[in-house]
Amino acid sequence: MDASSSIARLLAIMARLRDKDRGCPWDKEQTFRTIAPYTIEEAYEVAEACEAGDPRALKGELGDLLFQTVFHARMAEEAGLFAFADVAEAISDKMVRRHPHVFGDVTVADADAQTVAWEEHKAAERKAGGASSVLDGVGHGHPALTRAEKLQKRAAGVGFDWPEAAPVFDKIAEEISELRAEMVPGGDPARIEDEFGDLLFAMVNLSRHLRVDPEQALRGAARKFERRFRAVEASVKTSGRSPEALSLDELEAEWQEVKKQEKI
Repeated sequence: MDASSSIARLLAIMARLRDKDRGCPWDKEQTFRTIAPYTIEEAYEVAEACEAGDPRALKGELGDLLFQTVFHARMAEEAGLFAFADVAEAISDKMVRRHPHVFGDVTVADADAQTVAWEEHKAAERKAGGASSVLDGVGHGHPALTRAEKLQKRAAGVGFDWPEAAPVFDKIAEEISELRAEMVPGGDPARIEDEFGDLLFAMVNLSRHLRVDPEQALRGAARKFERRFRAVEASVKTSGRSPEALSLDELEAEWQEVKKQEKI
């Protein structure tokens, strides 16, 4: 089956699921707002499949994410707003517009130059759309680390940024000091949270200068922690003990052994 036939079949399935008389009760009662969390979840599962290097899982997860797009488009079509074809046409127009070096006669030197040109195109589009700030359009629906990175990139685009990573380390040290100052007996929880947020924001700034995706880095750290802690649990249980029965020093010793084994 070719791509157009497959898309047509999927659109027909979605229409049937939302059919007032013959559709699925659950699908029929959904709205843009209720479906949004599922859309976000599916995007994360696509990322997970990519990081796992699992093509079979990726195919399935991409299908789930595509279904989310079709779901939203169907609800929009029912409301007389737009249809799936309009969504496809809009993104096609945008890609052609933002790649004049491919579809036009513009020349770019390399990928870095293209990144700069891409951001310039986006900035021009925002300005044409009536944006009053370079920060306009950075959605609140992004994960916090991603939103922080996007806000910083926008500010950096007009020169509000350090030219290199070294000063960022000083800023991180400053934020740690300010956080410590709030961590006193009877300290204000709101102030502690505020200073901790500043520290995370500074760490995101460092990630930009190091060209590290903060979301991906944190997911990687979480996966590593999970792998190692599960190994600690398995090791402890093999010896007939339980993790709860061990002291922190004993658990730390098990942890260090797991790390050592990973490096062998």
